[in-house]
Amino acid sequence: MAHQNGTIFTEVSDFLLNCFVRSPSWQHWLSLPLSLLFLLAMGANATLLITIWLEASLHQPMYYLLSLLSLLDMVLCLTVIPKVLAIFWFDLKLISFSACFLQMYIMNCFLAMESCTFMVMAYDRYIAICHPLRYPSIITDQFVVKAAIFILARNVLMTVPIPVLSARLHYCGRNVIENCICANMSVSRLSCGDVTINRLYQFAGGWTLLGSDLILIFLSYTLILRAVQRLKAEGAVAKALSTCGSHFILILFFSTILLVLVLTHVAKKRVSLDVPVLLNVLHHVIPAALNPIVYGVRTQEIKQGIQRLRTKGF
Repeated sequence: MAHQNGTIFTEVSDFLLNCFVRSPSWQHWLSLPLSLLFLLAMGANATLLITIWLEASLHQPMYYLLSLLSLLDMVLCLTVIPKVLAIFWFDLKLISFSACFLQMYIMNCFLAMESCTFMVMAYDRYIAICHPLRYPSIITDQFVVKAAIFILARNVLMTVPIPVLSARLHYCGRNVIENCICANMSVSRLSCGDVTINRLYQFAGGWTLLGSDLILIFLSYTLILRAVQRLKAEGAVAKALSTCGSHFILILFFSTILLVLVLTHVAKKRVSLDVPVLLNVLHHVIPAALNPIVYGVRTQEIKQGIQRLRTKGF
């Protein structure tokens, strides 16, 4: 039981995820493409991971980082999409208190880890283009291990307060979350307590982690473009841009959908409140589906590795 201004409330023990309150018909037309995207994301990332694991020629730092990206994508998909599809198909809206905040933590933590992985991969491309002779001595297996530890430690520690602050709030009345997922702001607005610290940390933490990554990524590609402009050898520019083209496409898409998501939250009065909910769900599956496909199509070594595995019967 909770007390507030002399009134007794019953503490909430679970939540109801109510997707697309203002546009309920969206669930019908979204369920099929969402399930296909989920299957594509899981299948493509699993294929990429198996290919890199079995092909000795792909046992290189760049592909280890790509494997890490695929693992993060798969975890994000499994954390969000099955529950969303269960709501769409079977109306299983109920989610326990602990499961909700666990989902919140995984989403925030792994999204930040994915952003950080993109930043490390941008640094990898910067060294490959701007300092090719030093690349083998800088980007080593030890570098990948240290980078993975940094990615894990920074984001695990920095995102822990988000679900902790939300879980410490008093939920003593409404338990219907107007979202398909346990997003921090969607959950905390149900609280009957002060959520100022929660909102401030979400804002500051998000912009500190994702913002700093995007700045460093932008800086890396600015230096890459400057270095490419100095290349005089015939075909050198095209070759240099090709080595980081797929990476740039994925970062551009990741950043664009994130920017659109932020802008729709800012312009709440001009767009339907269901639009940010839709973008939030899609942001957990579309990049995951695109990442292995773009790399598979644009990276010759991965294409050849997949073809060799197919001929062997895998």
